[in-house]
Amino acid sequence: QVQLVESGGGLVQSGGSLRLSCVVSGFTLDYYTIGWFRQAPGKEREGISCISVGDGVTTYADSVKGRFTVSRDNAKNTVYLQMLSLKPEDTAVYYCAAGIGWDLSLAGNEYDYWGQGTQVTVSS
Repeated sequence: QVQLVESGGGLVQSGGSLRLSCVVSGFTLDYYTIGWFRQAPGKEREGISCISVGDGVTTYADSVKGRFTVSRDNAKNTVYLQMLSLKPEDTAVYYCAAGIGWDLSLAGNEYDYWGQGTQVTVSS
């Protein structure tokens, strides 16, 4: 059974940092792209970063480029999203998702499996 479980969300002050984790099970990471998405209240879901696990290629949305870093630990079946210099506008529920294949884009419809999400709240 394919499963993705996010953790690491919480409340942080503006300028602070958090590291989200996405633990995957039920499939081999090597053949997938893992994406990070977020959805704020009243807004559409936004793709913010992804990593093609097999070749390590990463992609970032302009809104997080230079502040967020995605990485993976294949031995732990885990993908991380390190978030620095957080801003109030980063407040959202953050989801990880898995899509079959390498080098997928940040379009949500390319991803097949989703986690339940973790809340990130950045206070001003």
